[in-house]
Amino acid sequence: MPNAIELATSFVPVLDEVYQNASLTANLDGAAELASQGANANELIIPMMDMQGLGDYSRNDGYVKGDMSLTNETVKCNYDRGRMFSVDTMDDLETAGIAFGRLAGEFIRTKVAPEVDAFRFASYAGKAGISKVDAGTELATGEEVIAALRVAMAKMDEDEVPVEDRHLYITSPLHGLVKDMDTTKSREILAEFASVTKVPQKRFYTAIDLKSGKDGEAVGGFVKNADAKDINFMIIHKPAVIQYPKHIAPKIIEPAVNQAADGYGFGYRNVGVADVYKNKVAGIYLHHKA
Repeated sequence: MPNAIELATSFVPVLDEVYQNASLTANLDGAAELASQGANANELIIPMMDMQGLGDYSRNDGYVKGDMSLTNETVKCNYDRGRMFSVDTMDDLETAGIAFGRLAGEFIRTKVAPEVDAFRFASYAGKAGISKVDAGTELATGEEVIAALRVAMAKMDEDEVPVEDRHLYITSPLHGLVKDMDTTKSREILAEFASVTKVPQKRFYTAIDLKSGKDGEAVGGFVKNADAKDINFMIIHKPAVIQYPKHIAPKIIEPAVNQAADGYGFGYRNVGVADVYKNKVAGIYLHHKA
C-alpha cells in the first residue's frame, strides 16, 4: 500500500503534461471554472444574453424603452470515452517498470490526443451555420492557399468576428506551400493569426465515427466517416467554441488492491464537450477538399 501515493504522484502529472504536448486543440480549452458548473455531472451552464438595438430618442418622451434577457442554456457533454488496461506484476518487474510506465504516456500521446483532436475538428466542421467554402477545392500552390485564406478572413471580417484570438489550423503540406514562398505576402498572412497549427490529415476530417471498443470494434479509436471530406484548413475564433474537458480521470490501481488480477490497472476516462455557441457560428471557417 505505501506505493499508492508515490505511483499517483509519479504518473498522473506526466499524463497531464503529455496530453498538453500531444493535443493540437488544447489551446482552445475554455476556463476550468465554467467546466465545473451544471446541475448534473455531464452538463455545463452557458449564460446567453440578448437585447434590443437603438431606437429614436424623443426630446419630449426621452428614451425608447429597451428589453434585454439573460438566460442559462444547458449544454450536455457530447464526448465520454474510456479504457482500462492491466499489466501483470511480473511483466512490470521483468521490464524494470517500463511496461506500466510507458503504457500511460504512449496511450495518451498515440490514442487519446489524436481522437480528441479529430472529434473536436469534426464537431465544429459539422455545426450548422458555420462559414465554409461552397464546394470542396484542391489547393495546389502557395498562391492558391493565400487566396483561400484571404477569402476566409474577409468573410469573418464582414461577419464582424473580432480579429483577436483567431487560430489557424492547416495541413502540413498547405502550410509548407505558404512558407516556401518566403515572401512578404506569405509572412503577413500567417502573422494575422493568434496561432498557426499544423494538423495531420488523419486528424482533420469533417466527420468521424467513434468505435465502441466492443465486439467487432474491439480496436477502439476512430475512423473517417464514409461521407466525410478531408479538411484543408479551419480558422477558429476561440470565444466561439464551447470546449471543455469536463472530467479527465487517469486511474492507477496497484496489485495489492486489484481484485481482478495480480497486476497494475491503468484506467482512463475523458468526458468533455466540443460545440459552438449558437450566436457565434461565424467564428468558424471551414475549407475542405472535394
